Amino acid sequence: MTQHLSIMIVGSGAREHTISNAYENSPQVDRIIVAPGNDFIGYRRQKEVVVEKECYLKDPDSILALARKYNPDLVDVAQDDALAHGTVDLLEENGFRVFGPKRATARIEWDKRWSREFMQRHEIPQPKFKYFDDENLAKGYAQELYQKKPNLLIYTKATGLCSGKGALKSISLEQTLRNIEQMKTFPDKAGAIFLIEEGLAGEEFSYHAISDGQNYYIFKSAQDNKTVLDFDEGDQTGGMGAISPAIVTEPFAEQIEQEIISRAIRGMASEYNPFRGILYLGGIIVDGKPMNIEYNARWGDPECQAVLPSIETDYVDIVDACLNGRLTDVQIRQDKKTRVCVVGSSRGYPDNYSQVRGKRIFGLEEAMEMEGITILGAGIDVQDGRFYANGGRLFSIVGEGENILEAKQKAYSAMARINIESNNLHYRTDIGWRDVERFLKELR
Repeated sequence: MTQHLSIMIVGSGAREHTISNAYENSPQVDRIIVAPGNDFIGYRRQKEVVVEKECYLKDPDSILALARKYNPDLVDVAQDDALAHGTVDLLEENGFRVFGPKRATARIEWDKRWSREFMQRHEIPQPKFKYFDDENLAKGYAQELYQKKPNLLIYTKATGLCSGKGALKSISLEQTLRNIEQMKTFPDKAGAIFLIEEGLAGEEFSYHAISDGQNYYIFKSAQDNKTVLDFDEGDQTGGMGAISPAIVTEPFAEQIEQEIISRAIRGMASEYNPFRGILYLGGIIVDGKPMNIEYNARWGDPECQAVLPSIETDYVDIVDACLNGRLTDVQIRQDKKTRVCVVGSSRGYPDNYSQVRGKRIFGLEEAMEMEGITILGAGIDVQDGRFYANGGRLFSIVGEGENILEAKQKAYSAMARINIESNNLHYRTDIGWRDVERFLKELR
């Protein structure tokens, strides 16, 4: 690609803030447009960063209109709704250079039933599942399962996109029946078809691979923390924090690559639907065996905040090589640091947090000045240099260090400087606790 590039990123949260930082670090880039973004993404930047709110992520035509307005050299479609609604397809049809999978390829994320059947075809290890579009049949199936095993762990999952909140856990028949009922409440008919899956007990992990359709490169491992409360208690959220790398994956790295990542990339290519973009793997170690929980068709959030900053190679060169089908021509380097990401949210998230909207956030600028700290905006309004809450997940704090202890200490020291008026800030206090225990055990 040429110098003085203009890059447009499609998405609105801390993930897109992280991606914009990666492009900003490239000497080839002059201007970045983030659509719809949020105010904090454009705050105190080194290069020109335009936050363009006049679009809707489920409306590809609105994104096309912005592409025509700014005429970027590259559009990076980073958000799941935009991918599922065919934004990449529409932009490419209109002559734009686009990074991200087309709608048919992104189906590996937006249609959980199709994704599970794809894994069956390519012998990718996954939990047992059955899908339903009939509530009564599903309830009958649940009753059969609990007659055999009264304390069975089950997940009821919407097949459509639910912002990371579509997997409902249960350990009793009564809970499962309630979760089946809840499928009717998801927007956009995401739960019209749903899965009932065998619950897997083990430790979860995440991986990201970039693929040009044939070749791929795997970035550092990570571990997400999905539930709202410490020690994996409470409701599912979009993610409350992450670490990278995740020590739990070290003994299984080759097996994960061969059985879950490589089979997916080669499986998509064999079905004449090559995967070009970022493939996300959410997995779990069960009795010493890696299993698939889900695939996504883009960077995870909050994992992106902990993984992408480790890449030392110019991100423009990596994306360019991917789009040219020549990923093997670029040498991708990653640093050896550990990163801990802690998400700050409105009190009440993920349920009712409307009372926090518009309340002032204090301490962000002080935290930004700390060494080894990056703060990434998700739901922050900026007015006259002041910061206000405008969402559920508000920001991500990323601390980096030589090990998990240093990175975690930095992240929580920064978080301690931040508050929301009337005590309305919520965050988990245990991000990285498993790897802290492993690290201390190795020292003994």
